[in-house]
Amino acid sequence: MIRTTPLHKTHLALGAKMIDFAGYEMPVQYNSIVQEHLAVRNTAGLFDVSHMGEIFVMGPHAASFVQQLVTNDVSRLDVGQALYTLMCNESGGVIDDLLVYRVDTAAFMLVVNASNINKDYQWMMQHNPMNADLQNVSEHMGLLALQGPSSLNIAAKLIGEQIYKLPSFRLIKFPPNEFLGFKKAIVSRTGYTGGIGLEFYVESENTSTLWDALISAGREFDLQPAGLGARDTLRIEAGFCLYGNELSEKINPYESQLGWVIKLNKDDFVGKSALQRIRSEGPKRKLIGLVMKDRGIPRAGYPIVLSSERPVGHVTSGSQSPILGCGIALALVHNHPDYTSIGQELGVQIRSRILSSNVVKLPFYRNHNR
Repeated sequence: MIRTTPLHKTHLALGAKMIDFAGYEMPVQYNSIVQEHLAVRNTAGLFDVSHMGEIFVMGPHAASFVQQLVTNDVSRLDVGQALYTLMCNESGGVIDDLLVYRVDTAAFMLVVNASNINKDYQWMMQHNPMNADLQNVSEHMGLLALQGPSSLNIAAKLIGEQIYKLPSFRLIKFPPNEFLGFKKAIVSRTGYTGGIGLEFYVESENTSTLWDALISAGREFDLQPAGLGARDTLRIEAGFCLYGNELSEKINPYESQLGWVIKLNKDDFVGKSALQRIRSEGPKRKLIGLVMKDRGIPRAGYPIVLSSERPVGHVTSGSQSPILGCGIALALVHNHPDYTSIGQELGVQIRSRILSSNVVKLPFYRNHNR
């Protein structure tokens, strides 16, 4: 049975085009994906991402449990800080990528991908020798992402001037009734678009009230609802990985160029020995960025070839970039300078045609004010 978020009726009333995504009926677009994409780049967009999962880890062993579960170093997190990390299996494959928030001294919130909620929770339960208290609260939380250069100005109308002082990968946990009268609310500054942005975590029954408050506060800034279509094109421009495309149990983090979130100098964690071996031997494949020289839109699964038409990899994600005005792609190719060097020309096979592209440094789009 397909599930819905607390904002399902709101999306329908706005005329959103709905699709099945990770078992949820979600808005892919309201008007135009390009229009929503440019709104996020130029002003602000509001996303319903309540399909994402939230798992709380609490108790005296919470920090030790999370530290042995993920690849990044959670011990460096103070209360109110967050980090991006991976959860790997014993072979070094990626179970999921996630955000870890330290919401209290002995309490963490792990935000996981919608398609992996049950799998992740079961994995955590099976790898919990410390017997930490795990609570999957995904069904009881709403999550809205406010993204774009005007997002802080919009949020300030609801939160106050303190939002301007919130650094990247920091959070505010509001006392009961302090934020819009909600019993529980967390606001963080992260994002999946490559620009300035905030996430609002509230109890599911308050999601609609929060949506309306943000839309009202954002009118003078031309805030627009944005769907999953723009969310995808924005994250591709930013060079961010998507689980199931650039990350999976068959793709290790070094292949995805996520070695920076693997801290091999910390104590043992699940997958550490395999990741040490992969790093020592060198990854067999590498994630690269491609910009199309010929007109055409690269799509996931399209082969990457040399002039000899010999396959050397495949597109993992691709789209037309509204900012660059051309096709762009993330691709996984054999890890060899002939295929990965910046400026190298590679072919993208689109049906019966082979179109030319160049390897570029990621990301395709960088916001220096993030």
